[in-house]
Amino acid sequence: MNDENATGTSDGNHKTSPGAGTPPVVPPPPARPPTSGLPIQQPAATTEAPAVTTEPAEPAPGARPASNTRRTAEQTAEQKQNLFKAGFVVAGLVLLGLFIWWLASLIASANEQAARQDPAPAVSETSQSAPATRSQLPQDGVSALDYQLGDCFENFDPEATESRVVACTTGHSAQLVALYRYPESDSYPGIAALRQKGREICQDAGLTDAVANYVLMQRNAYPSDTSWEKGDRRVDCYVTADKGNIIMESLIP
Repeated sequence: MNDENATGTSDGNHKTSPGAGTPPVVPPPPARPPTSGLPIQQPAATTEAPAVTTEPAEPAPGARPASNTRRTAEQTAEQKQNLFKAGFVVAGLVLLGLFIWWLASLIASANEQAARQDPAPAVSETSQSAPATRSQLPQDGVSALDYQLGDCFENFDPEATESRVVACTTGHSAQLVALYRYPESDSYPGIAALRQKGREICQDAGLTDAVANYVLMQRNAYPSDTSWEKGDRRVDCYVTADKGNIIMESLIP
């Protein structure tokens, strides 16, 4: 049997037994920590997706970017409503302007047509017109503006503003045988034109053959500028006796 306390080698090297006066040799640490004999579960490898930076997609050409917020949608609806109201107001103003323009044009056209209308024609009354007949004669204080064609006057004064009208079968000194009325719209023509008009209507007056029984004169009466402004537009032609109320009949047919 071999003795465990005595060793030897064939190559002459000695091994020192522990506790023989030399410090023990510390073995080197193991290369890996000791295990309990159970396999160590390695943590599962996590695969992380690489970070990807995304950019918003660009809208297609001509397309408007979509709004995803309710506030934007409300603002858009409000803008449309405001545009509608503004359009309605503008349309109303345009229609009002057109109506005013049409009304003004209508009034202007009516005024123009009225201006273009011929004024009331002048009225000329001669012996060819039917002489006026008065219901009661004689009549005193008849205004010169109310003299009627065929009236016979007692003690006639052509400058007087009124006269006594009598029956032509009674003695009288003058008779109205013609008259002419200017239109109301005419301006005062002047004394010369009025005199000329008086001569014309006297020449046109048709008299009966009874004029040969008397010495007669023709007289004219026409308005002054003052009486013209008051509405006097008539030119009268009278046949008058040279003296007194000697005429006893009508001198016009």
